[in-house]
Amino acid sequence: MRKSKFSEAQIVAALKEIDAGTPATTLARRFGVHVNTLRTWKDKYGGLETSDLVRLKQLEAENAQMKRIIARKVILRLRVGLVGMGLGPEWVRYTYSTQMV
Repeated sequence: MRKSKFSEAQIVAALKEIDAGTPATTLARRFGVHVNTLRTWKDKYGGLETSDLVRLKQLEAENAQMKRIIARKVILRLRVGLVGMGLGPEWVRYTYSTQMV
């Protein structure tokens, strides 16, 4: 995914200007983005403050970390289960390498 050239704080500031009454076309021209981009920003960041964005980023990072932990646990249980079924290490290696992709 492409990284935005605007920080979340800049996006929130732009949305506050729209709420204050600045026309979206003027703001889009000033920021160098399309009006639809402003709508996308409003859908994603509408009603958030800068402090809320910091917490949102923390929660997203924590969620990604938890997903990685759960995936590793599932793979480990799968490996243990396959060995317990009598399948050899070559099958376990194959399963482990394909699951990590």
